[in-house]
Amino acid sequence: MSHIPAELRYADTHEWARRESDGTITVGISDHAQKALGDVVFVELVNVGKVFEAGEAAGVVESVKAATDVYTPVGGEVIAVNEELSETPELLNEEPYDSWIFKLKPSDRSEFERLLDAAGYKAAIGE
Repeated sequence: MSHIPAELRYADTHEWARRESDGTITVGISDHAQKALGDVVFVELVNVGKVFEAGEAAGVVESVKAATDVYTPVGGEVIAVNEELSETPELLNEEPYDSWIFKLKPSDRSEFERLLDAAGYKAAIGE
């Protein structure tokens, strides 16, 4: 069983999203995703300032098994990336909900509400 924090929202592509007190959105990959990937060995980070639509690829996570795109669960401008993942990508395996990948200033705040809640994500992954 995957750990699925109730306070987060989820994309069906296995990213989690957390709305911060300042309205920004922090994004990472779910526990389910990191387990499916296996040992993460590289994270390609997107450039700060890049603007994405919801659902666009915004980086890559590579593991010993596969490489997979990381998608933006909501549209917006990237305002920060987790540089620590460049040196220690395995943090995504060790702490998937503490090890964020990037932060966005959302272009449409209502997109966050359309993401899956914990129960919806749990059902989507068959748990």
